[in-house]
Amino acid sequence: MRRLLILLTLPILACGGLVESIPPTITPPPPPTVVPSTQTETSPTETSVPVSLTFPDPNNYAWRLVASGLTRPVDLQSAFDGSGRLFIIEKYGVIRVYENGQLRNEPFLDIADRVDDRSNEMGLLGLAFHPNHESNGYFFVNYTGEGGDTRISRFQANGDFAGSNSETVLLVIEQPFPNHNGGALAFGPDGYLYAGLGDGGLAGDPHKNGQNTSSLLGKILRIDVNNGDPYTIPADNPFGNEVWAYGLRNPWRISFDRVTGDLWIGDVGQGDWEEIDYLPAGSPGGANFGWSIMEGNHGYDGNPQPGLILPAAEYNHNEGCSVTGGYVYRGAMPEWDGIYLYGDYCSGIIWGLILSNGSWQTQRLFEADGSITSFGQDESGEIYLTTDNGNVYQLANK
Repeated sequence: MRRLLILLTLPILACGGLVESIPPTITPPPPPTVVPSTQTETSPTETSVPVSLTFPDPNNYAWRLVASGLTRPVDLQSAFDGSGRLFIIEKYGVIRVYENGQLRNEPFLDIADRVDDRSNEMGLLGLAFHPNHESNGYFFVNYTGEGGDTRISRFQANGDFAGSNSETVLLVIEQPFPNHNGGALAFGPDGYLYAGLGDGGLAGDPHKNGQNTSSLLGKILRIDVNNGDPYTIPADNPFGNEVWAYGLRNPWRISFDRVTGDLWIGDVGQGDWEEIDYLPAGSPGGANFGWSIMEGNHGYDGNPQPGLILPAAEYNHNEGCSVTGGYVYRGAMPEWDGIYLYGDYCSGIIWGLILSNGSWQTQRLFEADGSITSFGQDESGEIYLTTDNGNVYQLANK
């Protein structure tokens, strides 16, 4: 049976501070190639937003080490409150703060006492700040709690710290197996909270949750956290429940393009294919990304059929084993503008993905010195990545 996604067990590292003036340890691999990818049923949407139509030469850039000494970081988020702070999740239940070139020793949040991380894919897995965080202090986390069930909760910060007793539990979702928990959280341009949930685990979707729209597993959920107690279901959710999109195996990282509002999903494959899924801004709910009928562009429990949205990009296990979804670059380097960056946990390969002349183009760009657990984006649109050995890097000019 295929390895049970996502984080391989490594020795625990001691917490530390910023490592300064360290040479980049992520370098471009030899000769990149551009490979068109396929998609059926829905077509990519050209927009009037300026984007790069070609890939920059990766030899002119590197991933600069900005912090080290973290313990299994799995997510990096900004509060978008003007503070410039970056918030880094450590899998066992702590959120750390990186600010003004330093990694603080004091945690922003510590809920290690209620996080069940006994399995490699369990733990504190996702973080999203409320769009009005600066005024209300709210942020949301996704973690596996008692019994391994998924919990999506709201906390409230007071300045640089959030009390663990400020938790309001929004959702508890039973997990039949200890893998495929998903974990990503993100606020969409509509102000609703989106959550990525895996299919429940084991292998091959034994409970067939991916195609069951009554189950919350194998889905992208969408809820209104600004109304109700503790939330309401938006009236235009397609199935009358929290489900917004379905047919996913284990979405490990989702993100919205901060300029266009497009949704990007990294969905971990079963045995052969890893995929990046895409949903244009303004799409109605009900998108079906195919699992377990399909694995990537290929039949798994069935064959291609009308109504399935196939990937914007895919790669096989000659190039990696577990996709890590990323972000569209919107920072200060215009040559990268509009390029979606994603990677693989096992191989450390980093690709770019763009829409050029009406078709998707993907190119291998870099190779990380470490297992890529997540990407992140700061207030300025710059892109970061975290590795399982405790490091944080930023894409920068050499």
